[in-house]
Amino acid sequence: MKLEILQVTDCPNVAVIEQRVRQALADSPVEIEIEHRVIDDDAQAAGAGMTGSPTLLVDGHDLFAVPGQVPSVSCRLYRTDAGGLDGAPSVAAIRAALGLTPVSSPAHESTAVECCQAPASQSAAETLSTWRARAQPADPIEKAVHHAILRSFATRGTAPTREELTDSLADPATPVAAVLRNLHDADVIRLDSSGSIVTAYPFSTAPTTHRVRIRGGATVNAMCAVDALGMAAMLGTDITIEATAPGTGEPITIAIHDQQLAARPPTTVVFVGGRSKPGPSVDTCCNYLNFFPDRASSQAWADAHPTISGSTVDLPAAHQLGNAIFGNLLHP
Repeated sequence: MKLEILQVTDCPNVAVIEQRVRQALADSPVEIEIEHRVIDDDAQAAGAGMTGSPTLLVDGHDLFAVPGQVPSVSCRLYRTDAGGLDGAPSVAAIRAALGLTPVSSPAHESTAVECCQAPASQSAAETLSTWRARAQPADPIEKAVHHAILRSFATRGTAPTREELTDSLADPATPVAAVLRNLHDADVIRLDSSGSIVTAYPFSTAPTTHRVRIRGGATVNAMCAVDALGMAAMLGTDITIEATAPGTGEPITIAIHDQQLAARPPTTVVFVGGRSKPGPSVDTCCNYLNFFPDRASSQAWADAHPTISGSTVDLPAAHQLGNAIFGNLLHP
């Protein structure tokens, strides 16, 4: 078994992933030898199969590949066992990927830190991981209802009715109203006072500043910039995003074709922020995850809103973040 870590220079999470690999294989009779390869640019990343630093290859294969992730020298994000995001896969995840018997995670498992190449993206992950993790219900019935809601938005641009949800389930006696309430309470979706679906991240029934044209589907409203960027990976298709910058109203267009970004203007960035208060995502974060034409305009908006904590993220890093959050959302 050949193990190789692809990395950018001085990436702090290389030591973390290597230690976790050794912990995962501690009971293996095979002697562990890990090779390191430094990647300098996106072209090298594409040739090597690196979708962010660090990337672990096992016999030349990325066992943690996520649909929609593209070659990159940005900081890579991995799903944690609890559903959040981290700079390296857990010991348990590594063992599972290698087909090894599950064991309890070691108490001294190393901690991933902010990535030197993309500190803003790591900060964004910390901001988003807690509440976005809740967008993946584990209960089979809740998951089926959630998937039906997302597909309805993607194909028709609207939420399904309760009758349509009932018809989509194997058991027509399923209490759809109670399932919807559970999803609402977990902040997977949002209901209005009448019990109608108004939000199903990444979709909104209300107009937003992020309009997304889905190839072969509907034109929809995205809750925020990161949600819009994650739609292509979630749906496995191309999209075009039309947004306006807060404050100035400057138009921004982003096309994602085969997971390749094309932005007008090409200097487009994303401000990822939020309020430090309890509540659903729609109230604490969604209004503060926006596209800006450049870093200067993003910083100007941030300076004018000192109560909103956050940072400016390059577009490829924001795209990777969206893919990490939504890429597997419709998987069985």
